[in-house]
Amino acid sequence: MPKLDEPGRLTKVYLHLDRLIENLKLLQQQVGERPLWPCIKANAYGHGAELVAHHLYRQGYKTFCVADVGEAIALLESGLEATFIVLSATLSEHIPALVRYRCEPVICTHDMIDELADEAERRGQRIAVHIKVDTGMGRVGIHPERLPEFVKHCRSRPALHLRGIMSHFACADETDKTFSYRQIEVFNAAITGTECGNSVIRHMANSAAIFDLPGAGFDICRPGIAIYGLRPSQDIINPAVERLKPVLEWKTRIVYLKEVTAGTGLSYGRTFITQRPSLIATVPVGYGDGFSRCLSNNVDLLIGGRRCPQVGRITMDMCMVDVTELRGAVEIGDEAVIIGEQGGLEISADELAEKLGTINYEIVTAISQRSPRIVVA
Repeated sequence: MPKLDEPGRLTKVYLHLDRLIENLKLLQQQVGERPLWPCIKANAYGHGAELVAHHLYRQGYKTFCVADVGEAIALLESGLEATFIVLSATLSEHIPALVRYRCEPVICTHDMIDELADEAERRGQRIAVHIKVDTGMGRVGIHPERLPEFVKHCRSRPALHLRGIMSHFACADETDKTFSYRQIEVFNAAITGTECGNSVIRHMANSAAIFDLPGAGFDICRPGIAIYGLRPSQDIINPAVERLKPVLEWKTRIVYLKEVTAGTGLSYGRTFITQRPSLIATVPVGYGDGFSRCLSNNVDLLIGGRRCPQVGRITMDMCMVDVTELRGAVEIGDEAVIIGEQGGLEISADELAEKLGTINYEIVTAISQRSPRIVVA
């Protein structure tokens, strides 16, 4: 992990961890007394898993959801003594690590039940597991009618502790909640038809469900994107979503300024030709940092309290910005905001996502490790 004051990079991610806690309090208000298991997979949605997880742990959050055992190991070896729910399907080669590091894997095959139990017995350990039921996502998970046999199989292996039964929503972030309510019905029916006992935790709700599906709370909720102050989608109905505060800002600085004449082609392919004498700034951020090349000539940066258009193709390490309107008021070293606020203006991850025809999740998770994560609050 780079040092927090890493001097070699001018493009940095700034984290407002105070907003992280405010967002979690807002989510907690939606679900009452139900505990929250924050999702910190994919480097905490691009925010920096180590910084985020340790901060949340100090605030009392002791259980986290990750994508794979590697993410859990990295955090455990950073000194975080937390419990990790491993959400993604895995292969036999990861079984020893899951047991050794006492992770709680999601299971959806009989082979995995036996392999986990065998490894746990060999080590003289007992491992907690969660059975995943596919209620409509169509990805990983067992068919609902097979839940009784999986519960029975888990309980036949003393080295396994069946801690949870879970599912995942396919379209809780859409305006039409019909299918989501159907998924809740399927999940309820599967559990009701199985002798699970009161000790087994039922969990299904993601960020969108926390806001818009009160019946999806069950015993535990697994918020992800909303923790970081980003909307699950623009279709969330609950007005409380407007109170989310983005945790992340992504900023760089001007490293070069050049006056060019009208008719000058800029960057690879000369896709932008100046129509007037122009002042062009170069900033050290490119697609190698996660600033998509597909945004070329179609995105603004905030400089000097103004929206300034990016011009020419975004390259691996740099891109150019037209700062002609700031002539005489801009200098080398000035701040350029990619995501965040400046001078009362804001560029959001949602704005970049809309330009790319994607979702805010992809924008923030794409920010590479080249940008140091700096805690500012």
